[in-house]
Amino acid sequence: MFDLEIVDTLWVASVPIILVVLYFVTQALYSLSLLVDAYLFSRPVNMVDMDERFRLVPGSKKDYPAITLFYPVLKEQEAVMRTTMIAFNELEYPKDRYRVIAIPNSTDRETVAALKNLQMEFPFLELLEVPPTDHPSWQPVWDAWDANPKAYWWHEGANAYNKDLPPKKTRQLIYAFYNWMATNPEEGTLISYTDADSCPPKDHFLAAAIGARRYGALQAKNVAGNAGLTWASAFCAFDHMAWDGSKYEHLSGDPTQPYWMLGKGLFFRARDIYDLGSFHPWLTIEDPEVGLRLWKNGIKLGIMEGSLIEEGPTTFADAVTQRKRWVAGFFQTLKFRDGPMDRLGFSLIEKIKAWLIFLPCLTMSFNCLGLPLSVWAAWKWYDGTGILPEWSLYWAAVNVTVNLYFMASLYWRAWIRTKLIMDTTWQRVHYMLRVNPIFLGMWWIFWAIPLWIGYGMYRNNLGLVWERTLKKDDNKLLVRDRVAHGTLGYVEPKQLEYKPG
Repeated sequence: MFDLEIVDTLWVASVPIILVVLYFVTQALYSLSLLVDAYLFSRPVNMVDMDERFRLVPGSKKDYPAITLFYPVLKEQEAVMRTTMIAFNELEYPKDRYRVIAIPNSTDRETVAALKNLQMEFPFLELLEVPPTDHPSWQPVWDAWDANPKAYWWHEGANAYNKDLPPKKTRQLIYAFYNWMATNPEEGTLISYTDADSCPPKDHFLAAAIGARRYGALQAKNVAGNAGLTWASAFCAFDHMAWDGSKYEHLSGDPTQPYWMLGKGLFFRARDIYDLGSFHPWLTIEDPEVGLRLWKNGIKLGIMEGSLIEEGPTTFADAVTQRKRWVAGFFQTLKFRDGPMDRLGFSLIEKIKAWLIFLPCLTMSFNCLGLPLSVWAAWKWYDGTGILPEWSLYWAAVNVTVNLYFMASLYWRAWIRTKLIMDTTWQRVHYMLRVNPIFLGMWWIFWAIPLWIGYGMYRNNLGLVWERTLKKDDNKLLVRDRVAHGTLGYVEPKQLEYKPG
């Protein structure tokens, strides 16, 4: 029989040891995350130079390549799609040089009916319904994959030759892309796609045309137009400020650093993506894997400064729904053994560099330990009962100092980008007060929830069915206002003259 008094004594004695071990582990993870951020921010940027617009020759097919944009939608409100079409209607690009093709599922009758209504308002909008995969019109997909070993998911693995593709955005894109390619588009045509709620800036296609002169893949930034609506949308929008609007661009300029795409507002040459097998249908999200595939095949990434305005989740439950899918897709793509990176021929160093993109986000799950432990260590030092060696406190101080430097850069960048979506200084100040460091720290602790759920989805092969985040047309007035003033998603270059990190 156990002596409970002895057990209690051992437990009390072991608690400080456990706390010390956890303290060192979390500080090591913070140091690692900060070093990764320092490395990523040190990478150069391939920014599309919009001054090159003055070198384009009017009427030149070479300078104004044909562009086809696919619009995959599922059970979307007509009002949400109308707001996006209003933005498309303002695109500054020769009308005969681009197409916008909506690609709903044929079984999604409500969305199909809404799109047909929109076609009466926006004549440029085309409609291609995606049938079930047993329909004969899917044959171009199977034929192309049969002939292309780079569509590795079709030739090997648990889903080899499985035509029952999961019902999500990727399936719609695959069907539309291969049936469109069968029409023999002209050489140099650019392919793009975007989400139902994403409203591009008026120079979106023009920036792609300019960027395509130097780069094989292009990515626009994003900003959540409803950032000031709720607490959840405020924090979700800040994630875009930190990632899409700040760190992501640094994946573009170093040819040895892998990159991935953002899932909307992206462009590649149609022939390139065809030769590489198009899109992997058996991943929760397609954008990390397709980016790694483009990078591994030597295709350079260029960044377009103009930002798509989209809706962020307005509830914390919706935020979890959205982010758990991202996390599952990251884990699937970055699987270290017998995963996509092995199929693409990544070396060990290349795998590690790909993981570096995700690592700072992954370490957020340790904030629930790191922050309380840091408070505990500081309090013990203050009251003179600390058991940590003195050098460990200096280590923590260095972590805090470096983190403050990064956070100052991030907050400055966020302040600049709020001008994209907010009209008055007070609105911008109010938003920045909402995302103050204390509340932001709590949000990053909250991130542990989608991280762990997403990891569970990855382990159990879940997330293959499209579980979309409900859009509510929150950006209706904002988009109309920006269209009226010609400022939709556009940032003056002089506003961005600083070096993040």
